[in-house]
Amino acid sequence: MDELNSVASDSVDKANELVGVLIQYGSAFGLKVVFAVLFWIVGRWMISFIVRFVQRSMTRQRIDPTVLRYVGFFITVTLNIILVIAILGYCGIETTSFAAILAAVGLAIGMAWSGLLANLAAGGFIIVLRPFKVGDEIGAGGVVGTVTEIGLFVTTVNTADNVLTLVGNNKIFSDTIQNFSSNDFRRVELSLALPFATDERVVVGLLQQRLGRVANVLSAPAVDIRVKDVSSESLVLMVRLCCHSEHYRSVYFDANGVIREVLKNMADHQVQIDVVSGEFAESRPGSGGVDREVG
Repeated sequence: MDELNSVASDSVDKANELVGVLIQYGSAFGLKVVFAVLFWIVGRWMISFIVRFVQRSMTRQRIDPTVLRYVGFFITVTLNIILVIAILGYCGIETTSFAAILAAVGLAIGMAWSGLLANLAAGGFIIVLRPFKVGDEIGAGGVVGTVTEIGLFVTTVNTADNVLTLVGNNKIFSDTIQNFSSNDFRRVELSLALPFATDERVVVGLLQQRLGRVANVLSAPAVDIRVKDVSSESLVLMVRLCCHSEHYRSVYFDANGVIREVLKNMADHQVQIDVVSGEFAESRPGSGGVDREVG
């Protein structure tokens, strides 16, 4: 009986000892969990504060908004990784093995997302090298339009027919980039074919007068019209006129309309050169003379 009591007493003592150990370790672990949560909350707040501070500082220096997003994204991801590793180390978890696992996971993700990472890297180069900016009209990656946003992975382009198109940054950066807004003016080139017997001087003179008055056509460089090609049946004139990039399409269509009008008038009337003044005139059937072309 005494032996049974002794065994029972030893069991109770061991159970009490085990409970005490569990309480001790549980309390310590619980405190670590509580402090880890507090560290996470405070750390996240500090990360947000740092990102806002950096972005406000860069905003005062008039840094491009896309650069601000890149910097904010990079700082947020980097500091969050550091925060997680620090919390795991505080909780007693071996961070060396965690870092190895993280590196392996990063490698696997990098291989799976190689296209996205290529777009991310290309976006960084676009921001740094600045071959174009928001608002420029460009041709790249098989798309022509106005840039509305340069994102982390894609560049948003609004095409001439008002279609919002997303193009991967890597596709743009690895392709030939044409920036139509970079130079002060853009040249519009048109061509027209005439019968071989036509006096091209008359056509050139009339076109120079009429095209020079088209809205948004620049006076310098002046309208340039030259013979491009000659055959036994026809000759081809090349018309070059300059305008600002935003007026390219309107000038292109207006100039075509003027060329059509001049050719139609030439078909309906006999166009002559006033050899005295050197000005161009139109003689109409039944007019009894030559009517001067009014500029």
